[in-house]
Amino acid sequence: MTAQTRTRALVAGDTALGEFTERLFGHLPRADQRRWARVYLQGLLTTPGKKSVRRLAASVTESPTASQSLQQFINASPWDWEPARAELLRWAEERHTVRAWTIGQVCFPKRGEHSVGVHRRFDPAAGRMVNCQFGFGLFLSLDGMSVPVDWRLVLPETWTADPALRRRARISPEVVHQSPESLVVELADRVAARTSSARAPVVADISRLGNAAAVIGMLGRRGHDFLVSVPPTLGVCAAGTVHSGEPARTPGRESTAGDLARLGNTSHPYTTLLTRPDARPQRLRIHSALVRVPGGETGAPGTHQTYRLFGERRQGPGPGPGQRGGPVWLTNMSRHRMDDLLHLARQSARSTVTLGALADEFGLLDFEGRSFPGWHHHMTLMSAAYAYRAAPMRVPVPASGLRERREFARVRGRQSA
Repeated sequence: MTAQTRTRALVAGDTALGEFTERLFGHLPRADQRRWARVYLQGLLTTPGKKSVRRLAASVTESPTASQSLQQFINASPWDWEPARAELLRWAEERHTVRAWTIGQVCFPKRGEHSVGVHRRFDPAAGRMVNCQFGFGLFLSLDGMSVPVDWRLVLPETWTADPALRRRARISPEVVHQSPESLVVELADRVAARTSSARAPVVADISRLGNAAAVIGMLGRRGHDFLVSVPPTLGVCAAGTVHSGEPARTPGRESTAGDLARLGNTSHPYTTLLTRPDARPQRLRIHSALVRVPGGETGAPGTHQTYRLFGERRQGPGPGPGQRGGPVWLTNMSRHRMDDLLHLARQSARSTVTLGALADEFGLLDFEGRSFPGWHHHMTLMSAAYAYRAAPMRVPVPASGLRERREFARVRGRQSA
């Protein structure tokens, strides 16, 4: 039996995965590319621990050359990942109502200096400077889950301006340096262009970006509804009232987002209860103000958009004045109910949980290649594997699909064993 035949025999039993792979990667021109896409997906779904190419190949096929072929498919094969991401978006939209487009950021620690885009930057999670890749993912916030469908990698100018580095990392000529702010907006624009559903609001944490006002302005000019977590130091001006009955502030007074979100410096208070991970209730007090953002204009020069700014202050049960500030949020959906805005804000936390699952179970941080296409190939296949495991169980299967349902249950049982 040839290596190709052994590979086919070992993965042929999963009909559902085969159909899923064909839908997302059927655009690949060669049969061997489509076969290795399926092997990689199967490996991501079944291999415990680190998702190195060698371990993925060994868990799916007995072929002694599979690891080399899989490495070639991911890092050197010149296939386009964009059609697969567009199809993954359509596949998810067919199965779920999309509540928000959530953009999360992720740091990929690296030891050496050869992986594409690697550089030194401060990582807030680690609290220190790290050697890393840095990027953004776009997640579809669905009912009870968050599914990644697109990614961007930050390429510092040291990478895009050096011909030798570009050749080594196989960075194509059309790829240029873009700021993190522009990559966030590009992700929102791309999903808007691809979606077959109504536009969803963009939810993003831009509190650690250098020019949050620019992101706010760009999202608004492109017609996106958005809710973004902003730096407390962001300069804002009080904007008066939008709703009748709200106390007016002095228009034009300059302040910071953090100042206006503090207790006692608001348009109106809003209080709710939030259940903490230890199941104890935590009082969450919301304060809101109407503001304008210098540098965040969305129309012609001299015109100003009014935004709603709100902040969270959390207090545990029992007496005591101790409170701690939470994120500061800003939205152009100023007429939405605060309940709805708070629900949207929670989508950001959900995407963070998904990033943790991708790191622990789907190889988010395990890509071993150094090329720009290889990184995007891996991230595309990893996203597809996560969606395949997370989303299909919510889809009703007709009685005629009993055989496929039993096969799917068998595969799921093997994955969780």
